[in-house]
Amino acid sequence: MKAAAILLSGGMDSGVLLAWARGEYDALHALHFDYGSRHARQEYRMARELAGRYGAALTRIELPFVNRLFSSSLLASGEEIPDGPYGQDSISSTVVPFRNGIMLSIAVGYAENHRIPTVLIASHGGDHPIYPDCRESFTQAMSRAAAEGTFAKVEILAPFASRDKGGIARLGRKLGFDFSLTYSCYRGGGKHCGTCATCLERKEALGHAQGLDPTEYLA
Repeated sequence: MKAAAILLSGGMDSGVLLAWARGEYDALHALHFDYGSRHARQEYRMARELAGRYGAALTRIELPFVNRLFSSSLLASGEEIPDGPYGQDSISSTVVPFRNGIMLSIAVGYAENHRIPTVLIASHGGDHPIYPDCRESFTQAMSRAAAEGTFAKVEILAPFASRDKGGIARLGRKLGFDFSLTYSCYRGGGKHCGTCATCLERKEALGHAQGLDPTEYLA
């Protein structure tokens, strides 16, 4: 049986990755990490919906030390989320130090323990260069470390490494994916704010101006 563990945040990238993986793997183990972000509750709600829809076993992993020890506007303990498109300052404020590295390390341990050969992450070619743990070179380095550090030679794959967010949206539509079952807004409200950088990126990727985006926004 071909199995994979997938990092499932509940956002559009990992949601489409789950839909894609459903056609590639016989068994899926979805790992949802709660590291104390402002939008943790909304993301977890979507992760549950997605895991149920695609028949993935969902495990929620709490990382309370991140919110306590690290500084980022993305965290509940951080400063306010800035408005407007990504710029150097607004991107920097949302960085959670080594977030993907921490989550991938735990995912690899989980995979080794459950005899799962592959870990999937939705890092993609459109991720901003300032996020060092989203780069393809980082994922490849982590995969080499995982193979060295596990008996099963667990591999880490980023299937969307050559796609940008618009490309992920197009793949999702091809797969019949329902984007209303995902959440992106860094502010974490009941509806997407529509004005933070990640909402603006979501609008562009999903074709909001063309009437193709099913997301409800406040603005």
